[in-house]
Amino acid sequence: MRIASIVAVGGLALTAAACGEAPKDDNNAGSGAKKFSACMVTDVGGIDDKSFNASAWQGLKDAKAANDNIDIKFVASKAEADYEPNLTQYVNQKCDFILAVGGLMANATSKIAKANPNQEFGIVDANPGDANVYPMQFDTAQAAFQAGYLAAGMTKSGKVATYGALPIPPVTIFMDGFVDGVTYFNTTKKKNVQALGWNKETQKGSFTNDFAKQDEGKKVSDALVAQGADIIMPVAGGSGLGTTAAAKASGGKYSTIWVDVDGCQSTPDCSAIITTVVKNIPEAVKEAVVKAAGGDKLPAKPGFVGTLANNGVSLAPYHDFDSKVPAELKAEIDKIKADIAAGTITVTSKAQPTK
Repeated sequence: MRIASIVAVGGLALTAAACGEAPKDDNNAGSGAKKFSACMVTDVGGIDDKSFNASAWQGLKDAKAANDNIDIKFVASKAEADYEPNLTQYVNQKCDFILAVGGLMANATSKIAKANPNQEFGIVDANPGDANVYPMQFDTAQAAFQAGYLAAGMTKSGKVATYGALPIPPVTIFMDGFVDGVTYFNTTKKKNVQALGWNKETQKGSFTNDFAKQDEGKKVSDALVAQGADIIMPVAGGSGLGTTAAAKASGGKYSTIWVDVDGCQSTPDCSAIITTVVKNIPEAVKEAVVKAAGGDKLPAKPGFVGTLANNGVSLAPYHDFDSKVPAELKAEIDKIKADIAAGTITVTSKAQPTK
């Protein structure tokens, strides 16, 4: 599947954010054509998380823009206990395509899919292995490897860091790639930049245990800054906004790298964000829904895996840091992308997508 690069996804004026379900738009009223209903269940971060939920919703909106016979709506999960009831309500509403967002929803989605084998599901950031669930996964370790190398090349303190929301594969895959990128920098440059917040070997590190609480993100990053880190990559959804806001307020004491959606389009903290490890969820979701609406069967195997080679993952532009990143370092980052895409550099993570 061809994946185009992400375009202006983050600055989402999500008017539906305050309600549990998006309003229906009936652009095709009176045409007599049966609408194709695409119904999304968010993870607990909410529809306006500036991250994966917002990205998936953008994909549905893009699908509707491409085919106005597609009806879209969402329901927001307030807690993990909401997953099964929310999925079930859309089965009962006879939605044509039900999209689950986030790795935490894998078990609930698998359970409901098994109980409803004729219902078509999709899921972002997981592969439960059910025949009627189309998995959309992203090898973000590849782009995070670039980000780790970049951070190591930009640090002034000699210490960089990453932290996550929860120790689950869609989170730790970023962290694995990041610390490996730092290691690669140290090996090639004969340097000794330290990566704080995550140990790839033990799979232990710093976590907020929440995808939404900004104060928890700030608390974790404050501790990492106290240890000397001057560049931090939060992989924590909305919790990470506590870090970017604090970095912005620090007056340049430290900077950040965002994830999922270009932080300069999705957060108010662009001045503190060097770049973003982008997961091109919108295009993957759009293509899946448009194909399903067109009558195509979405194969659970192989599903879709986004990589640097197919632009399913990428580094965002440097924005406010463009003049601060040395040209030589930019060239090295570009070379790393080419080498990873060509297989010259192999990026590994225990959390990499299964096919």
